[in-house]
Amino acid sequence: MDRPIVTTGTFDGVHFGHRKIIDRLKQVAQNCDGETVLLTFSPHPRMVLFPDDQDLKLLTTIEEKKLLLEKVGIQHLIIHPFTKEFSRISSINFVRDILVNELKTHKLVIGYNHHFGRNREGTFEHLQEFAPVYGFEVEEIPVQLLDNIGVSSTKIRKALFKGNVETAAEYLGYQYQLSGTVVKGNAIGRTIGFPTANIELDDDKKIIPADGVYAVWVTVDGVSYKGMMNIGKKPTIKNQIRTLEVHLLEFEQDIYRRKVIIQFVKRIRDEIAFQEVSELKNQLEKDRTLVLTILR
Repeated sequence: MDRPIVTTGTFDGVHFGHRKIIDRLKQVAQNCDGETVLLTFSPHPRMVLFPDDQDLKLLTTIEEKKLLLEKVGIQHLIIHPFTKEFSRISSINFVRDILVNELKTHKLVIGYNHHFGRNREGTFEHLQEFAPVYGFEVEEIPVQLLDNIGVSSTKIRKALFKGNVETAAEYLGYQYQLSGTVVKGNAIGRTIGFPTANIELDDDKKIIPADGVYAVWVTVDGVSYKGMMNIGKKPTIKNQIRTLEVHLLEFEQDIYRRKVIIQFVKRIRDEIAFQEVSELKNQLEKDRTLVLTILR
């Protein structure tokens, strides 16, 4: 690599805040005829440091992150294994061994209040001390620039946990998605004219939005179809397990065992416990009309 212009972080979601850093990275690289490098980690550091935290869920899988970073123009993506041993590396060793010896960093661009190394001891001030010693430059994105955007991975996670997929999309710059495989269900939907595909997620660490009914796009073999998705325990039939089911509109193919991608557009209602299955069917008819209107 010629003149590596480096940034580092988890970049979960690759949202608008991250893209401010990436835009600056690309600008610096262009100005000095360098190449953009993004150093990230897998698994997510918090999953290694707090393995018992069952509440930690992610916005993107590593594969989704790769595609998003490629789309925004990162030339070199480096995914470093994150282990407990790696978490104990001192800030000076991280700079010397990773940034300097491995990456040959020409300039480092980081977000405001970035920390690194053992116990997050490394700071921008440390980098300012190390940079002239090891022959690289360092730049911090101003806090005002990132604060003005008002975007963070935490805010997006909170929006999704509330089912507010529209707000999440505004912050992300794209529709939040889940991917998985179609598996066998109880086929009750088929008996009332609403056959559904039951989805088994590829990654159980991804955030599942709040229970309810959603207007979604469903991609099968690269083609997108309109869909109506239910997340929850289907209280009308007293299901005890939380499931993800999607009814594809204007679509009649068998997609059992096929891979699908679900993109969330809008949450249209809560789950409702009906007294009769006929009431559920009537509600689903109304839902389908609303979803078709939204997706058109």
